[in-house]
Amino acid sequence: MSYTNYIMASSSSSSSSPLKLTVKRCEPQLIPPSEPTPHELKPLSDIDDQRGIRSHFPFIMFYHGHPSMKGKDPAVAIKEALGRALVFYYPLAGRVIEGPRGKLLVDCTGEGILFVEADADVTVDQLGDSIQPPCSYIEEFLHDVPGSSGVLGCPLLLIQVTRLVCGGFIFAIRLNHTVSDTPGMTKISVGIEI
Repeated sequence: MSYTNYIMASSSSSSSSPLKLTVKRCEPQLIPPSEPTPHELKPLSDIDDQRGIRSHFPFIMFYHGHPSMKGKDPAVAIKEALGRALVFYYPLAGRVIEGPRGKLLVDCTGEGILFVEADADVTVDQLGDSIQPPCSYIEEFLHDVPGSSGVLGCPLLLIQVTRLVCGGFIFAIRLNHTVSDTPGMTKISVGIEI
């Protein structure tokens, strides 16, 4: 089942009329590792266990269409690559739990990460400068799946891939900061070959 959201924003193109953007999302799904992984508890470091970083933060990346990708679906390719990457980064498919004396642990359950597939009726060029921080469309390109934004007991990653009519796509991530940061996300992005 899919649904549509409409938003109005100023367009940075030569037209002075507002940009009408329609995003249709599929139901969120859990992507587990593609092979069995260890079920174990991993304590977070004292740095990662600080109360001040018990939050989520977003990344959003925009990709123009490329001739080598013609006929290929970026959402399908990324979803399959995520399953393979999670075999090596299996703690990300688990959940953060609280242990004795409030110490945070990753319960490596293999449940998976949240993945949302979407389509938008715009091009990267039509979005123009509105995709620069702070991105006017962050809520459209990174859906806040109900029940997913907690630090404890929730998926550690939420990924939305939004296909654009130009053949490009948007890769948006919200991650639990207790288990990853920018360098960690860079390694995962390389692992799924984005």
